[in-house]
Amino acid sequence: MSRYDGRYSDPSSYRDRKSDFGSSYGGGSRKKDFDSMVLPKEQFDNLSPFEKNFYIEHPSVAALTDDEVVDFRRRKDITVQGRNVPKPVRSFAEASFPDYVLQEVLKAGFKEPTAIQAQGWPMALKGRDLVGLAETGSGKTLAYLLPAIVHVNAQPYLAPGDGPIVLVLAPTRELAVQIQQESAKFGSSSKIKSTCIYGGAPKGPQIRDLQRGVEIVIATPGRLIDMLEGRHTNLRRVTYLVLDEADRMLDMGFEPQIRKIVGQIRPDRQTLYWSATWPKDVEQLANQFLHDPYKVTIGSSSLKANHSIAQHVEVVNDYEKYQKLIKLLDEFMDGGKILIFMETKRGCDQVTKQLRMEGWPALSIHGDKSQAERDWVLSEFKTGKSPIMTATDVAARGLDVKDIRYVINYDFPGSCEDYVHRIGRTGRAGAKGTAYTFFTVSNAKHARELVSILSEAGQRITPELQSMVNCSRGFGGGGKEALARLSLVFLDLFAHFARFLAVGFRDRGRGFGRGPAQSGSNAVPLGSNRPWGR
Repeated sequence: MSRYDGRYSDPSSYRDRKSDFGSSYGGGSRKKDFDSMVLPKEQFDNLSPFEKNFYIEHPSVAALTDDEVVDFRRRKDITVQGRNVPKPVRSFAEASFPDYVLQEVLKAGFKEPTAIQAQGWPMALKGRDLVGLAETGSGKTLAYLLPAIVHVNAQPYLAPGDGPIVLVLAPTRELAVQIQQESAKFGSSSKIKSTCIYGGAPKGPQIRDLQRGVEIVIATPGRLIDMLEGRHTNLRRVTYLVLDEADRMLDMGFEPQIRKIVGQIRPDRQTLYWSATWPKDVEQLANQFLHDPYKVTIGSSSLKANHSIAQHVEVVNDYEKYQKLIKLLDEFMDGGKILIFMETKRGCDQVTKQLRMEGWPALSIHGDKSQAERDWVLSEFKTGKSPIMTATDVAARGLDVKDIRYVINYDFPGSCEDYVHRIGRTGRAGAKGTAYTFFTVSNAKHARELVSILSEAGQRITPELQSMVNCSRGFGGGGKEALARLSLVFLDLFAHFARFLAVGFRDRGRGFGRGPAQSGSNAVPLGSNRPWGR
């Protein structure tokens, strides 16, 4: 018997059913342990057929002319690829969702679909594989979750011992938790159960959820493999697979684990890739997992930042960063939320400790913090009790705090893709945001791509940053460029030496930053001087 007989059934008639990043791998185990795990081989002979095409084109969408479709996609900056691409929808009523889904959407206060939803929903509901590319904060999560809910309701009920019907893989536990929150909210009206499986938290409650039976599982790859190896669940019933932030998962070395997981899932599943960027390695992996996919891109396929974010990039020396940070905090600290990104966990703890000693209400989050502490820090930050949060790239993706006023890149990230994701924590859901970035000579290799991102968004490029583009070409570009490059090397060495001296004397005077990174930086009492209260 189908859980969803007719696309507009009343869910009330359903019968009741039984109700950084290394720590994301699961349970304190090492990544290489998961890479070497051998999961039982699944047999895919004599598979039961399942339904996955639920799209009914609304009459007003069917009436759109080709010119009207082209004009709508042009205005929304939508590019599509694939065979028989469906027309976009312009409202929630046109999206072919059952009434119980529409009621949840309206209850959430959304006025109209975002660009990725307008084109992505018809694609996903048709049951075809899909690649969806859009900037951060564009609504990708609901672009795959609402079709997933419809998909679940069309499948037979779970039987004892069944695994999930929908599997969403995410790179970090923060993103996984936030996806699960949305899943619980929008799936509640049809009594769809979901759970979140991630490392750094006790396994017991997660195992109990899996054993009771859940239709939707959101998981980080390592902990999911741990659960599969322990036979706490299986993926035999998964017919809807989502890889969210697939590029980030590859950056974090998850490819062997993704392959293990996908090998446990029936090959005729529906697979959806969603991300803000589409580098070559992700494209190559997708080509192996996807069959005859649609592709929808919002904006240019090249790397670009949200145009709602004002970007300020300043070329500095390492030893100048802290004082420039304090100057920025003095300038715009008014109780609004400020997110500061660091390259390392040690740097996160050091800067947080110093800020707190000087009276700034800062807390830190990174991969060495316990899950309980990370949850507490996020709660304090979201509620505004601690309006300053320092973080490593653990917070670069999936952190959905809608009212972050400023993002500060204290350290420039390892790639411009991460830069785009970091600053995308502000300016979300149509709001305006501001990002400040400290750029040093050691970051010169990123100067050209960064200038391209700034130029595309119409942002100011300082002469100092532009000069780095010329200097970053290497020694092969002629005598002047070689000399300029050599000067950068010496400046970089000098900057690091000066920073070493500055930090050394500062630490000696304050007892600050000695030894390895301390997770207790969040427990340092606030200094008596409270700059934001002046």
